[in-house]
Amino acid sequence: MDKMDLLLTHVTIVTVDSHRRVLYDGAMAVKKGRIAKVGETEEILSEYPEAERILDCRGKILFPGFINTHNHLFQTLLKGLGDDMVLSDWLKTMTFPAARFLTPEDCYYGAMLGCMEGIHCGITTMVDYMYPHAVPGLSDGVLEAFSQMKIRGIFGRGCMNDGLDFGVCPEIMQDVSTVEKDLIRIFDSFHNKENSKVKVWTAPAALWSNSGDMLRMLWEVTESYQSGLTVHVSETPFDRMATEALHGCAGVDCLEKYGITGENVLMVHCVYLTESDISKAAHYGLKVSHNPVSNMYLSSGVAPIPDMLKAGVAVSLGVDGAASNNGQDMIELMKTAALLQKVHTLDPTVITAEKVLEMATIDGARAVGMEEEIGSLEAGKKADFIIFNPYRSPKAVPVHNPVSTLVYSSTPANIEAVAVDGEFLMEQGKLTMMADEEAVLAKGQAQADSLAKRAGITNRGAGHLWNTL
Repeated sequence: MDKMDLLLTHVTIVTVDSHRRVLYDGAMAVKKGRIAKVGETEEILSEYPEAERILDCRGKILFPGFINTHNHLFQTLLKGLGDDMVLSDWLKTMTFPAARFLTPEDCYYGAMLGCMEGIHCGITTMVDYMYPHAVPGLSDGVLEAFSQMKIRGIFGRGCMNDGLDFGVCPEIMQDVSTVEKDLIRIFDSFHNKENSKVKVWTAPAALWSNSGDMLRMLWEVTESYQSGLTVHVSETPFDRMATEALHGCAGVDCLEKYGITGENVLMVHCVYLTESDISKAAHYGLKVSHNPVSNMYLSSGVAPIPDMLKAGVAVSLGVDGAASNNGQDMIELMKTAALLQKVHTLDPTVITAEKVLEMATIDGARAVGMEEEIGSLEAGKKADFIIFNPYRSPKAVPVHNPVSTLVYSSTPANIEAVAVDGEFLMEQGKLTMMADEEAVLAKGQAQADSLAKRAGITNRGAGHLWNTL
């Protein structure tokens, strides 16, 4: 009889499989990083009575790992410096100035902090979007952090070569040839490495900050490596205006103009997609990353998520960079995603806790082209999962409906354990790949202080003025 590496028993399992099964005395068997079987505890134990490790999870809940489809990990160092600003001011006065002075060490510690927080919040797959490149090697800092943290990381190598009229700093712009050479280096060095946990995508910063030649080159490279492309689309009215000024069209029409219409395209924000955009997105199989906390923080607007879902567009969830969210909290994100649509439409039924969980799991997997590998708990898939313990926070007690508890009544403290490829990245609330989390956090604070000083950002400490109404 085949001996399992891990058995999780007597646990409520929210599978998010095609039948949306919830097993209230379930068990899951894991072998060589993949799920061997999911079923009732009695059934699984009779088939697999022995394992290298057996965990009795009574009173706990097993969920698929969360998939965060949009982030800017370097921005973890900028938390709290862009509060209470519209997007254009946020870019010009804080984000772009800081981006000019980024070093590989900054990017490494920003990514370390972001991955640490993300894992504590149940994130097992992280899409990063590294768009400023003031000096060589910034990508490598993020990729090194992915490797050390053992998270499933999709690294979007970003770029911009236009947009000076709209506030882009020339110091973080690169020409098409420079970007192409570095992209090929990164793809050849890192793509599908770490047992395929690390992947490389292309990620033009925005349609309004990249020329047509740049967009065409990025799509050619994406297709040649059978990878993905992610891009901010229609985030604000300014975004559409600037895109139309540069390209003669905006939204999905702009992507269509340059042939960027594959199912491996992930559009981010999409707050101002038109009916035509949504129809074309559904036609081409384009995916969406919904970032409600960031959209609210920057007062960008409310994305028409119900319309996208009705049209059949796969919509996932992204925390966005910590400079426009101030956290990596997927639990906060899920609750916000549900409540925002309810209050905006004045319809409490317009989106459900179950749908939001799908957006954070199986629809996130669809958004990154990995629905056959991750996003649900079922035999054959990679063993990416979280163990949710209601008793780690009184907010989560009592539990009547596990999905409702997760989305509406929990905190990151309830995330007790997190695994990727069947390997625990966190157990009992402690990261397994580092001996001293506090020391890494302290180094991250020092790196953030240094970056703010180098960038001349004074909106911090005693330099921050009390901003009352």
